[in-house]
Amino acid sequence: MPPQRHVLRWSAYEHEFNERGADWFWALGIIAVCGAALSVLFQDTLFGILILIAAFAFGLLANTPPELATFEISDRGIRINGILHRYDEIISFWVEDEHHKGRPLLLVDTTKFMSPNFIIPIEGIDSHLVRRFLKQHAKELPMKEPLSHKIVEFFGL
Repeated sequence: MPPQRHVLRWSAYEHEFNERGADWFWALGIIAVCGAALSVLFQDTLFGILILIAAFAFGLLANTPPELATFEISDRGIRINGILHRYDEIISFWVEDEHHKGRPLLLVDTTKFMSPNFIIPIEGIDSHLVRRFLKQHAKELPMKEPLSHKIVEFFGL
């Protein structure tokens, strides 16, 4: 009989969705057009075009609600939406219980080049249980939420 695997599973939204009013989109458009016009005045048309494309992308991103992600922690590693991140790829982790939004976060530092940090919301499961389980497989080091994530969260994206 194969050994029984221990698994922690939960689902959570990737980020909190804030409904945007028409004023927000008008402000985004005005700022983008002003920035692009200034860029053209300073003879950098390509940067002006880049500003307009970035503003359009921000508008689309702000209007798209987050997807419900599934998270799983097992003896093999951490699985996020079906993608397994093995423990040999994980440098350290930290469970941040005192997050300002009220829900705890799991911060994971990995060796991966394109996605070195994971910020995983913990919902519907005890954060102390997550910490206790991960301590058996990875090193626990105090970490803070990256500044870039806080800026994106501030703008509600």
